[in-house]
Amino acid sequence: MTDPDRLWDSPEPESSYDVVIVGGGGHGIATAYYLAKNHGITNVAVLEKGWLAGGNMARNTTIIRSNYLWDESAGIYEHALKLWEGLEEELGYDVLFSQRGVMNLAHSLQDVRDSVRRVNANRLNGVDAEWLDPAQVKELCPIVDIRQDSRYPVLGATYQPRAGIAKHDYVAWGYARAASALGVHFIEHCEVTGIEVVNGRAAAVRTTRGRIAAGRVALSAAGHSSVVAEMAGLRLPVQSHPLQALVSELLEPVHPTVVMSNAVHVYVSQAHKGELVMGAGIDAYNSYRQRGAFHIIEQQMAAALELFPIFARAHVLRTWGGVVDVTPDASPIVGLTPVDGMYVNCGWGTGGFKATPGVGWCYAHTIANDGPHPLNAPFTLERFTTGALVDEHGAAAVAH
Repeated sequence: MTDPDRLWDSPEPESSYDVVIVGGGGHGIATAYYLAKNHGITNVAVLEKGWLAGGNMARNTTIIRSNYLWDESAGIYEHALKLWEGLEEELGYDVLFSQRGVMNLAHSLQDVRDSVRRVNANRLNGVDAEWLDPAQVKELCPIVDIRQDSRYPVLGATYQPRAGIAKHDYVAWGYARAASALGVHFIEHCEVTGIEVVNGRAAAVRTTRGRIAAGRVALSAAGHSSVVAEMAGLRLPVQSHPLQALVSELLEPVHPTVVMSNAVHVYVSQAHKGELVMGAGIDAYNSYRQRGAFHIIEQQMAAALELFPIFARAHVLRTWGGVVDVTPDASPIVGLTPVDGMYVNCGWGTGGFKATPGVGWCYAHTIANDGPHPLNAPFTLERFTTGALVDEHGAAAVAH
């Protein structure tokens, strides 16, 4: 019986499903929706060990952009951004998508060279991108300090006008509501403890709520992807790191866009309610803790004050952390695995939220057709043996 106070059904698990998705975050939920909508596969269960979208989906900083350097990355992120632009109409649900633009600041001549290169690469791929001089940076975001005698002088910035932010919880709820209406089951508080492989094929998952047979098993467990994959004897080339962020107290609107700086190592936006949302880079150590180290907070606050002296008297309201999975080339893994009937979506590092609609679309295609969509074909596991890497360290870096 449907609980009218919930946007989706959370029934008892059935004994078998055509597709079992391990991980009820944004990617898992979106994949289930597109499996049902685009491919007519509705006998789908999404298994989540906690509550739906309670992992990284609830712990990110909501930034959306597609201005990545390489053709392969630009392709899948731009597809995602185009889906973002129609998502509220698609789902019939308000996700507070705000295209306020994203700036990446340059502080050295090398920064300028790399940034202009990325702008040109973006334009060749049909991605909206501009180069701003310091005066244009100040005009777009008046609170940025552009004094040339500062410690990190602003020499310019890349700018993507169509980029922005959305409300992460609303995105998950909207997808879950739509997928549930199409027949997808969301099984919460259901931790996967094992994957049964019979004659080289994934046949079932063992969970804290019983055994569930599966025609196909799709992993979408973010920072715990390597742990889950190992249950099927698969070793993934990813490392898990804590990534933390923080918000300030509520403030009047002062920050009209999103500003990032790889050199100073901070990025800042202002949420719909008024909090300043700030983040930095991953903690260097490997961990599954959903919190980070104090020195990262201290460094990102110092960096924020370098760029925004106006924030000097703002108070930190709360901090939080997630667990991100990072590959050697800072690009995701989306595709088939050596285990028949098992698929993997992982390695998004700090870029998972912005990709949500795009990877959901492509991963659903991969699962339904037992073969990759053209947009995720470059992101297979095989690239780590063939050497066809997609190195996005420069365009990813601290910039979420």
